[in-house]
Amino acid sequence: MKRRIVVTSALPYANGDIHLGHLVEYIQTDFWVRFQKLRGHECVYVCADDTHGTPIMIRARKEGITPEELIARSHAAHLKDFTDFQIAFDNYYSTNSPENRELSESIYFAAEKAGAITRKTTPQLYCEHCKMFLPDRFVKGVCPKCGADNQYGDSCDKCGSTYGAEELGAPKCTTCGSTPVVKDSEHLYFELEPQHEYLEKWIPGHTTSDVSNKLLEWFKEPLRAWCISRDAPYFGFKIPGTEDKFFYVWVDAPIGYIASLKNWCDRQGKDWREYWNSELYHFIGKDIIRFHCLFWPGMLHTAGIEGPDKVFVHGFLTVNGEKMSKSKGTFVNARTYLDNLPADALRYYYAAKLGGTVDDIDLNLADFVQRVNSDLVGKITNIASRGGQMLQKKLEGRLGALDAEGRALVEKCQAAAGTIAGYYEDRRFNQVVVEICRLADAANEYFDRREPWKTVKTDLEATRTTLTAALNAFRLIAIYLKPVLPAYADKAMALFGETEWTWETLGTVLENTALGPYEYLASRIDMKQVDAMISAATVKPAESGEVAHESRASKNKDKSAAPAAVAPLKPQIEFADFEKLDLRIATVENCEIVPKSSKLLKFTLNVGALGERTVFSGIRQAYPDPAALIGKELLLVANLAPRKMSVGVSEGMIIFAGEPGANGGVLFPAAAAGAGTPAT
Repeated sequence: MKRRIVVTSALPYANGDIHLGHLVEYIQTDFWVRFQKLRGHECVYVCADDTHGTPIMIRARKEGITPEELIARSHAAHLKDFTDFQIAFDNYYSTNSPENRELSESIYFAAEKAGAITRKTTPQLYCEHCKMFLPDRFVKGVCPKCGADNQYGDSCDKCGSTYGAEELGAPKCTTCGSTPVVKDSEHLYFELEPQHEYLEKWIPGHTTSDVSNKLLEWFKEPLRAWCISRDAPYFGFKIPGTEDKFFYVWVDAPIGYIASLKNWCDRQGKDWREYWNSELYHFIGKDIIRFHCLFWPGMLHTAGIEGPDKVFVHGFLTVNGEKMSKSKGTFVNARTYLDNLPADALRYYYAAKLGGTVDDIDLNLADFVQRVNSDLVGKITNIASRGGQMLQKKLEGRLGALDAEGRALVEKCQAAAGTIAGYYEDRRFNQVVVEICRLADAANEYFDRREPWKTVKTDLEATRTTLTAALNAFRLIAIYLKPVLPAYADKAMALFGETEWTWETLGTVLENTALGPYEYLASRIDMKQVDAMISAATVKPAESGEVAHESRASKNKDKSAAPAAVAPLKPQIEFADFEKLDLRIATVENCEIVPKSSKLLKFTLNVGALGERTVFSGIRQAYPDPAALIGKELLLVANLAPRKMSVGVSEGMIIFAGEPGANGGVLFPAAAAGAGTPAT
């Protein structure tokens, strides 16, 4: 059945460049959207620049231009970066638009009519030199909880406490350095507590369990009202009925999703409500969960507008295991990357790392080079490179017919369609890459076993048969890769003389047809290119300013969601210590989810002569469908002392390679031997 789907990504702030951390979100959203379109569904991907707020106003003032000129320049730069990374929005708009003003006022009036808007007088810091009330991120001082200096006006980076800016000790305006004074100001608030019951029921059905469990911790007490106004001067939409109050940027930013959709629909002659009320999905980072899962659905519900079907939340990006840093050259802008490396390489690597969870992903630069070169170039592209060029040079570029062995290879590739589609749908892109690499391995093994470089000297038609199977296998792999590598897939499609690929194309096989000219699909990358990128991105510490995944949302980020520090290496062990481990091959007789746990799976294992074992393993995020593991073989640390847990006794440890859900971790492959056999 054809679906109608609307997809959004969080809006990038117009006061900064797109960087590699941002791209984690937009690239993975693009994967998912392209997959839906490849399947034949109507999928509309909308986004926009987030253009309002004090930072925009102050930067424009410093540059001697209008805010409108600043946001127009940013919009052009952002869209070029996205386009060059092959991210295909159906509409990339701006929150500073007539549609957004109209919708913001309409939703505000609905909330006011429902009695959800209240007014309160609150103390705020005011800079008499700048003649303005200071937003949280425009004041620094001493943390009132731990005494750490140089902390922003909303939260402390050292102890994680949150507080009001007026509570800071020795506050200073970050713009001019003067000491602000405290002044009272009346503000408008959106009351959330009346929607306590609605939101408490809404959240679990529209987010993953790890996200909803965190959010529901706040429902143990009344929900706090949300301040939706800011004082003049402020670049944004004035609140109707007021003289000097403006909508807080986080009010009109998510409404920008609707505005962008409306703009697209108006140009298409369609009704935005029909599209908004179809399937609707938001992709966001974990630092802006509160806004998308509390305030946003609360506002929409009050206005009688449907909320999203799901809010898909992802983690942050680290580089070489650490927070992004300007001084280390790992805070890399999109344009700096593109000046040195191909977009396909990063898209492929992100796909290999993204598992559909809120875990952070790490861009390990050495691993990045190795994985792109060995897998994308040396394993996948190698099939087309060897087969396509040999066919063109030696066999007039014409495919032949499949024999039984070749047809078996092609059918194996076709049979993976359901599995790969399921991984795409669940946003487990790392498993898509795993499956594709397995198919590429099978195609390369077939190619090497048939030795066409030898048979081309003695039997041209046997060689043609071999190359026909190998190239058909590559064609199917390239179709699977199309959402991840669209430009790469287009070049592969041209090789086979085709003009359009859909998911249905997987059912066809090419025989007795001519190939188009071979074009190089992907090139190896060199660590020197990476070093050049890092060098170009490196800023001296005194010049670097704020570092890491700093965005519009981090002004209000949930500190509990901050990326964890890299764990130090544990003390070295001797070989004799390792020899103590008794590793046995075990067969999974049953596997099930442990109730009330977001991480644990309960395994019933057959360990041959050692009998049956029950093992609890925290790998549920990597294997959300435990039934799929039944019958699989795995490695078990069989002599680990039983451990009593709250859910039962665990009688061993399963060997798992990687981090569940984060880096494409998989059960360690067991040898093809009977259960209980010692592993070597």
